[in-house]
Amino acid sequence: MEHSYIPQAGQRRFDDLYLCYCGYEECRPGHSFGPAVRPNYIIHYILKGKGIYQTEKAAYELGAGQGFLIEPGSQTYYQADRDDPWTYLWVGFAGRRAAEYLSGMGLGEGRLTYHSSRGEDLKAIVEDMLKHNTYTSASQFALESALFSFFAALSEDLDVMSAAGKADGSLYVRKAVEFIQNNYYTPIRVTDIAGYVCINRSYLCTLFRKELNMSPQEYLANYRLTQAAELLLITDLSIEAVALSCGYSDPLVFSKAFKLKNGLTPSAYRREKLSRPSGRGRRNSGASASGISI
Repeated sequence: MEHSYIPQAGQRRFDDLYLCYCGYEECRPGHSFGPAVRPNYIIHYILKGKGIYQTEKAAYELGAGQGFLIEPGSQTYYQADRDDPWTYLWVGFAGRRAAEYLSGMGLGEGRLTYHSSRGEDLKAIVEDMLKHNTYTSASQFALESALFSFFAALSEDLDVMSAAGKADGSLYVRKAVEFIQNNYYTPIRVTDIAGYVCINRSYLCTLFRKELNMSPQEYLANYRLTQAAELLLITDLSIEAVALSCGYSDPLVFSKAFKLKNGLTPSAYRREKLSRPSGRGRRNSGASASGISI
């Protein structure tokens, strides 16, 4: 099913950047377009499913959360996967400063694929564009505003991908680490982390081992236990409360993991560290575990 909009011919009010057409489509298995040459830029964003995008110089396997740019005058071909066909949106545009704006985001001149987690925002903007299906002055202003909103949303969270069709692995790892550090006290799993950065679990594990020499699960466990050790020294929280504050629902599981990492149980670790003259000072806390800031 396809929904699209192509403005009627008329006097254009804007020259720097303007909308040529837009739409979104739930593609049939194996649906393809091209080879074709376009006179303007087109940005596609994949909402779900997967497919391939080919230029004269490279081929890319892309999936949900990723997208591709078609440049004017470039021969391209793209096809939906036969088992998991993609649903995507697209925005065609042109203008004397279009290349400049794309360059500011890191796209264009051969940099043709990207990753973004702003899919819902981009879809909402395109849906808004589709509502303005008349070529009135009001619609032109509304469409121009929506086009800049599309660029703004994309610019806020865009990782340009390499010619191999994959974003720099360190970017995924940094985003995953940030997610862990902001959510370690909740019962997150590796699948949640992978979902946040829009890649599969297996690929996330590969990237973590390459960048950090450990798995995402190991990083999560180490981070939780490091925060727990800090809490043991700077608060009067019970062992159970420390466990809950660091994402462990079972104090026994927490104690075993803590001892495995530090060689001491949480209680023994607290006693030994605080008995030393140089031990960390403890901060009294009547607040709940969730109110502690690390």
